[in-house]
Amino acid sequence: MLGTILYIAGLVLAILAVLDILKKPISLVGKIVCCAVVLLTSWIGLAVYYLYAKDHITEWFK
Repeated sequence: MLGTILYIAGLVLAILAVLDILKKPISLVGKIVCCAVVLLTSWIGLAVYYLYAKDHITEWFK
């Protein structure tokens, strides 16, 4: 039961992170790279995105 809850929470957070990345004013390549990293690194990628990278992506992909 707990595994299912964690899976659903991770899925929802990943979808929200990807939607947030797609709204950023960065290049298409930057969006693809960021989305791939967040999706392929699971919880670690989500944590890094929400705790640090969310505010810095536009600086990295000018």
